[in-house]
Amino acid sequence: AAPLAESGGDLVQPGGSLRLSCATSGLSYYMAWFRQAPGKQREGVAQIKRRNGETFLADSVKDRFTISQDIRKNSVYLQMSNLKPEDTGMYYCAGSPGAGFGNLRPERYEFWGRGTQVTVSS
Repeated sequence: AAPLAESGGDLVQPGGSLRLSCATSGLSYYMAWFRQAPGKQREGVAQIKRRNGETFLADSVKDRFTISQDIRKNSVYLQMSNLKPEDTGMYYCAGSPGAGFGNLRPERYEFWGRGTQVTVSS
């Protein structure tokens, strides 16, 4: 399994921005970001297709988050803006060779990082 390592989580005020990074030893065909708040199920927020950079965003973040990749650096990023308290949670990077475009079901992803904490609070 390709190890994944997230970074960039922090405490930020509502309306603020953060950029999360995911370093890998090799990008999977589909890379995605998930998040999980305490007591809630893991939720997929964004996916990117390595081959052409095509992206898919969950409705809850569509106008505020952007996912991108740097193939030379084997890295994936999640740019988050206009953050809200409900965005609080542990954010995970994940990879899958065959999840399918737009598929953000956690069970379709084989490789996972340990997560980075994002807290949105005043």
